[in-house]
Amino acid sequence: MPARVRVLDDRKRALDFPAPPRRVVSLVPSDTLNVAALGCAAALIGRTDYCDLPADVVRNLPSVGGTKNPRLDDIVALSPDLVLANQEENTRGDLEALAQRGVRVYVAFPRCVADGLGHLAKLARILGVSGDERVRDLLGRGYGEHRAAMAARGAGEKRVPVFCPIWMEPLMTIHQDTFISDMLDVCGARNVFADRERRYALVADVGKAAPLPPERVGERDVRYPRVTLDEVVARAPELIVLLDEPHPFSEQDAAVFRALDVPAARRGAVVQVSGKDLCWYGARSVEGIARVRALVSQFD
Repeated sequence: MPARVRVLDDRKRALDFPAPPRRVVSLVPSDTLNVAALGCAAALIGRTDYCDLPADVVRNLPSVGGTKNPRLDDIVALSPDLVLANQEENTRGDLEALAQRGVRVYVAFPRCVADGLGHLAKLARILGVSGDERVRDLLGRGYGEHRAAMAARGAGEKRVPVFCPIWMEPLMTIHQDTFISDMLDVCGARNVFADRERRYALVADVGKAAPLPPERVGERDVRYPRVTLDEVVARAPELIVLLDEPHPFSEQDAAVFRALDVPAARRGAVVQVSGKDLCWYGARSVEGIARVRALVSQFD
């Protein structure tokens, strides 16, 4: 008999698993990949419209809708013994509604690369495969890549100033308290908007009104500020990284940034890359860290 497993999810809720779950619905694209990477693809019974990896796995899985608008009845009808969710990608109302209908929901919220690898290790425990040699190798490689990146970053004096927008209209970017910013930091870059929080009301975020005081902002998310092109110019990035998700930056978008009076434009360092390497936590980071390090090193 497998040992009972108790874990805390990232909302600090205790979940007990008397046996490894065998019917898993993933509402998080990176977790769909994580489950498969742990050798447990057979446990997946549902996924979102945005889950596209591994392609040979997801093509045979029914979709339950989007990450923000899953069809709750479809999820319940699949009789899952675990739903994998993310505090940021999925809505609180949907997750609470599933829990109220008796569905066990694990909510993740890694804000840094190391936490994402820890999440992968926790999934391995939940799924009963933490002792498998392939899983130990996967986790070992992930932590090894992270240690190597941190050591190399610590040895260097210069950090490449980088601007990484996540949306074009309105132009939005990332605060330091985000997974993307930490990935860039681990790989030798410096997020030029690391200290920039979102201001409320939103017109204040682009300098058109006075911001609300902290007590009125409350618990609203301040990690994704709206910024202006003038602010980008003022922060003088030497590298501009355009992702293909969550917003698919186009060549037309890239042309806007190449026209700016910033070092990145002058040195041909406006680049379009896969968002998965910077956004997806867990198994994708095992290979993604090296790719992001290689990207940053080109412009060091």
